[in-house]
Amino acid sequence: DRGSGAERTSNQKFAAVTGANRGIGRVTAISLAKEGWTVALLGRDVAGVTEVAKEIGKNALPVQCDVGDRDSVAQAFATIKEKFGRLDLLFNNAGVVPPAALLEDVKVEDWEHIFTINVGGTFFCTQEAFSLMKEQGPQGGRIINNGSLSAHAPRPNSAPYTASKHAITGLTRATSLDGRKYNIACGRYRDWE
Repeated sequence: DRGSGAERTSNQKFAAVTGANRGIGRVTAISLAKEGWTVALLGRDVAGVTEVAKEIGKNALPVQCDVGDRDSVAQAFATIKEKFGRLDLLFNNAGVVPPAALLEDVKVEDWEHIFTINVGGTFFCTQEAFSLMKEQGPQGGRIINNGSLSAHAPRPNSAPYTASKHAITGLTRATSLDGRKYNIACGRYRDWE
């Protein structure tokens, strides 16, 4: 444990990656660890993030987190604060893709689910990261949101996903603007698929 001190005492850098149990999140977490970062692996699938943590070794901390659940996110970031004492990078990667459907046939539950995870989860994690990053010394950090070309060039039958990724573009810009006074930068990772 590093305690709850907010001052950096070494050159160690701390990151959190959501959806770290597979795909881009897994690869990103492993890559960060290879570059010397200590990484919190956030995911609903405890077994999955634990497996990735074993692959990484001592610089990994598996943390159960459902990004669509505000309380779960708050608990995950409380764990990060307790174990790391600070956060230098957040990669908002967790997301879902609903089944393809004609616009008129999109189910309300699919629409709500994708916005809860893709947009709500990114927002909740960003709020928690802000709280840590603005209080630590040195102040600030970086937030990367996993974007998509779909925000600019949608595929047919993908209205919920397209709308959620368009919302991420707006959230990224607003976060970047609001973070300036705290030295918190925010950008998008991907604009292609």
